[in-house]
Amino acid sequence: MVTFQSKWRYMFMFLGIQLVVMALLSREGYQKRVNYFIRIFRKANTTAASSRNHTAAGVIGGDVYANLSHLPRTPSHGDGMPYCPKISPLIGGPIHVNFPSGLSLAEVERKNPLVVRGGRYRPPDCEARHRTAIIIPHRHREHHLKFLLYYLHPFLQRQQLNYGIYIIHQAGNYTFNRAKLMNVGFREAMKEEDWDCLFFHDVDLIPEDDRNTYVCDSNPKHSAIAMDKFGYKLPYKMYFGGVSALTPLHYLKMNGFPNNYWGWGGEDDDIGVRVSLGGMYISRPSVKVGRYKMIKHKLDKGNDVNPKRFNMLAKTRQSWKSDGMNTAEYEIISRQYMPLYTNITVNIGTEEGLHPRPPASPARKPTAKVPAQVKQKESSLTKDS
Repeated sequence: MVTFQSKWRYMFMFLGIQLVVMALLSREGYQKRVNYFIRIFRKANTTAASSRNHTAAGVIGGDVYANLSHLPRTPSHGDGMPYCPKISPLIGGPIHVNFPSGLSLAEVERKNPLVVRGGRYRPPDCEARHRTAIIIPHRHREHHLKFLLYYLHPFLQRQQLNYGIYIIHQAGNYTFNRAKLMNVGFREAMKEEDWDCLFFHDVDLIPEDDRNTYVCDSNPKHSAIAMDKFGYKLPYKMYFGGVSALTPLHYLKMNGFPNNYWGWGGEDDDIGVRVSLGGMYISRPSVKVGRYKMIKHKLDKGNDVNPKRFNMLAKTRQSWKSDGMNTAEYEIISRQYMPLYTNITVNIGTEEGLHPRPPASPARKPTAKVPAQVKQKESSLTKDS
């Protein structure tokens, strides 16, 4: 029977053997082994913590501004500027998204000191490999816009892009036309710079992972593959809504977007069909990366469901070459270079056209001539009465 004292004796013997072995090992070799076991221990803890952070909604990420604190505040652009790495070292993966009350555009501006007038940005310490324009159709959504700008600016900076943000604001109170506003955004953005890629972005969608790079692919890209409102799944195969990316060549091949979808619905599917008719395919990031959180809201006033959308979709094959970028008519009302974005207010007209004719006044019925004999008869009857 093993006594208490014998247990301690064996323990001391074991420790003595360990000390002898450690003495035989070089100091450097010993440290390597200790570090190896520490890394294994930390990896196990990280895995456990990661599994705890997985919820039904997804992985809880970090602060989108965390990786930008060390960037130089004074850009050093010059002829000898090196190109940025092919994969940005600032990319951190999942982003924690919430919507704090009291957020203002002034706060967003303060947190993005390297963004210059018009919502433009270039990496301060390297030459960007990609130039991306963000096109956002907009009307009466200022509350959503400030949250999008709060997350989108650092999101793009972490990807080391040369970028600009364009808000295309529909003037007036006529029914909203998202696709036509995107046509306007493409034309006006390309007038300012030779962009490599254009992202067409809904104002209420916040990206949740900066590995979802805002760079174009060889085919049109649908980035918003996994939205929280759809349970982070693609709702159907040909869905092309929310956030999508085209090069100028892609845009020309599909004749841009339709101009005749007034109201909510239908235009995304029309655009998806145009991709196929233009001889291209839809590319997408993985479901784990292409995640977006939607800012909850009711259907906007002036953006009622389009009752004609299904009939119009059935005619896309016949209409796509005659309704698109080649027939988009509009008038620029103003162009404002704001601290965080370029605001373009535009008149896109109505279903009757850019300048619909006023309704014709109803024609007056001609007055029938009364024969002289009848007038004399009526006069005599009046006198007799």
